[in-house]
Amino acid sequence: MAEFIKDEAEFNSLLGSANVLVVDCTATWCGPCKLVAPLIDRLAAEYGDRAQIFKLDVEPNRDLAKSLGIRNIPAVIFFKSGEKIETIVGVKSYEDFSLAVEKLL
Repeated sequence: MAEFIKDEAEFNSLLGSANVLVVDCTATWCGPCKLVAPLIDRLAAEYGDRAQIFKLDVEPNRDLAKSLGIRNIPAVIFFKSGEKIETIVGVKSYEDFSLAVEKLL
């Protein structure tokens, strides 16, 4: 199961240390986010040994979400060596998310 990033300091630490970082930007009130959540948990189970996979609640982390360019949620951001490579917005299939991870490994 993917864990939540607590704050911007933790995000920056992960960004600096992870070769591949996946961040699911979500909120408790977001219906579509609830559809994406189990897919992100499945990604964490399948790729957790090769990628860091986390969730970010945008409510308590509004400044961080804004700095990441998040305008709509759910949004899943894929980073490689600290650089934002791709953002998938909306409810997509598990294959869409896993393919994005595979491209970065």
